[in-house]
Amino acid sequence: MGATLLEKAPAKINLTLRVRGRRADGYHELESLVAFADVADTLTLEPDNKDALEITGPFAAASGAVFDNLVLKALAAARIYIGAVKAGRFSLKKNIPVAAGLGGGSADAAAALRLIAGANEIALDDARIMSAAQAVGADVPVCVASRPRIMRGVGELLSDPVDLQPLAGVLVNPRVPLSTRDVFSKFTGAQSGNDLGDVPRGLESLIDFLKLHGNDLTPAARACLPVVGEVLQALEILPGARLVRMSGSGPTCFALFSTQSEAKTAAQRLAGERKDWWVQAATISSGEL
Repeated sequence: MGATLLEKAPAKINLTLRVRGRRADGYHELESLVAFADVADTLTLEPDNKDALEITGPFAAASGAVFDNLVLKALAAARIYIGAVKAGRFSLKKNIPVAAGLGGGSADAAAALRLIAGANEIALDDARIMSAAQAVGADVPVCVASRPRIMRGVGELLSDPVDLQPLAGVLVNPRVPLSTRDVFSKFTGAQSGNDLGDVPRGLESLIDFLKLHGNDLTPAARACLPVVGEVLQALEILPGARLVRMSGSGPTCFALFSTQSEAKTAAQRLAGERKDWWVQAATISSGEL
């Protein structure tokens, strides 16, 4: 029996999110600067076992039916696009909130594809891996390498990796799921704005840059779930908060700080005030753990 393989599945953070319009097929064209946090699910694979998936962790109960999990959908897609790949028993520890705007399921699927590639001696840059990723979901391709990038289209168009310095952040989720479909149903139309262009690396210039490029889905998310506004307000009044924003289609929001110590202090304060919320200090950049 082969040795157990392990991959981390870091949370995806949309530092910006612009909706460019709706396509004929009903999907929306997006432009988003994506980074990854050091908050992650963990996925292991025991090769040569019967194919199976076990889900544990603080958000296991909210993960839905095992047969519908994106880890197994990634395996199915791999067998369609690659062929008779071997797999085995997957074990997923869910540390990332579900339906949270953090791409947790997509990150899990991408981790599964990395494990499958490793177990079958397939290079991660093999085009078949990305084909399988695209078949599973729009956010899966950017999660395969978990590097900061600008994603466009419905997620299939990825820039070269962006040289983004580690950012000190606080992530907050009100522990209420929010469907992306529901958010887009409340979305009133594409917003105006310039293309992202080059992303500056220095903290001060990056903060100024991010202030020019927001998240177009925030009003729709607040219309679906008013607590999103409460989370944003709670983050805005934290000492040292430099930028406050919602990630993805919500409801998770984040604040950026100048230093890790400021972020940790702010997270401790907010966690003490709102024990009903999920609050995590995080480093946001490449998702390295």
